[in-house]
Amino acid sequence: MKYTYCTILILLFGAFTVNAQKVYKTSFKSEADKIIFVSEFKSEADMIVFDTKFKSEAKPYSGIWFWTTFKSEADWKVFFTKFKSEATLKVYFTKFKSEAGMK
Repeated sequence: MKYTYCTILILLFGAFTVNAQKVYKTSFKSEADKIIFVSEFKSEADMIVFDTKFKSEAKPYSGIWFWTTFKSEADWKVFFTKFKSEATLKVYFTKFKSEAGMK
C-alpha cells in the first residue's frame, strides 16, 4: 500500500516538472527562459524545430513547438538573438515533422 502511494506521488511530481514545448516569443532577453539563435545549417543546431498549429502535438523536448499568444500559458519564454555566442540554444527550423528533435 505504501509502495502504491509513493509511485503515484512520483508520477504526479514528474508530470508537473516536465517541460512541454508551448513557446512564447518575448521582446526582452531578461524575461526569457531560453535565448535562441536560429541556424542556417542543420548540422550546427542543438535542436531541430517544427512549428505546429496544434497544441496537443507539442511534447517535451520533441522539437515540435506550438506558439502561444499568452505568456502565462507558455512553458518556454524565448528571445531570439542575432549572435550565436549569446545563445543558450541553437535551433534549425524544418518543414518536416519527422526531422524534429534534440540532437
